[in-house]
Amino acid sequence: MKKFLAAAIATLAMSAGPAMAQPTDILNVSYDIGRELFEAVNAAFVPAYKASADAELTVNQSHAGSSAQARAILEGLQADLVTFNQVTDIDKLAASGFVSAEWQSEFPNNASPYYSLPAFLVRAGNPKGIADWGDLARDDVQVIFPNPKTSGNGRYTYLAARAWAGEEFGGDDAQVEAFLTKLFANVPVFETGGRGATTAFVERELGDVLITFEAEVQGIRRQLGTDKYDAVVPSVSLYSEFPVAIVDKVADARGSQDSAKAYLDFLYTPEGQEILAAHFNRVHDETVAAAHAADFPAVRLVTVEDAFGGWAKVSEEHFADGGLLDKVFLNQ
Repeated sequence: MKKFLAAAIATLAMSAGPAMAQPTDILNVSYDIGRELFEAVNAAFVPAYKASADAELTVNQSHAGSSAQARAILEGLQADLVTFNQVTDIDKLAASGFVSAEWQSEFPNNASPYYSLPAFLVRAGNPKGIADWGDLARDDVQVIFPNPKTSGNGRYTYLAARAWAGEEFGGDDAQVEAFLTKLFANVPVFETGGRGATTAFVERELGDVLITFEAEVQGIRRQLGTDKYDAVVPSVSLYSEFPVAIVDKVADARGSQDSAKAYLDFLYTPEGQEILAAHFNRVHDETVAAAHAADFPAVRLVTVEDAFGGWAKVSEEHFADGGLLDKVFLNQ
């Protein structure tokens, strides 16, 4: 029996062939406005990975609208991991077997290492006196934000505006729809992603207010000058998760599971959380959050679960073909 077992093990070892070589690169497929953030993350992660794993690793990046990125992966983009800005886009990958069905339990905080909220960027001095969501439906205001059909950024904006309107109008569906119709009519052009919307507002000088994640609002002010733009945080906004996941279908085939996991784990370390907070993202690490408290004004945040019954319900009622979002567009 012992001879048989030894022979069987030897046969299996020979048939298995050499172990799969670890790839020397991984691809992070991310949302549109995350370029600078993940360049900073990579600059810290790569040497840390080399020190711990004694291996060289290059982290490549791909950026576009979150929903467009999910479609690209389904069509063949070889992402080892994703850092998205919307839960439903990772759920699409899970439904097609690219990501584990239990992906939200594989990392802390529902696999969301940081969060943000839709906020407003206005020109210096806030000439139109924009203070809250209601001002965005005025006849004299033009609004810039990305298309909710192609951008997680745009979807959060739509949901935040709807949540505010639901409270403002006491749940009167007709008034909520009228507000959203007017808001959307005030958008001169719908860009496909958040960075395109920023370019339209900053470089093409379209619109009176840009709605984007708070991190982008503050990043623009830091880069282009606090004397040129003001930030406005509305009275209420939407808790915006930035979920992450390993694309198992690709990582298993490439042998990159370990390096992909190491990258996402790094986002939860104190060093990773510090980088996220330094780029104006709100983080869960209490010590890091306290050190950056002055960067983040108090705001009342509502969640998709509390305001809309969860992402599954939102996807069906608002974002499916013929849903409430389409109805707003059709009213233009």
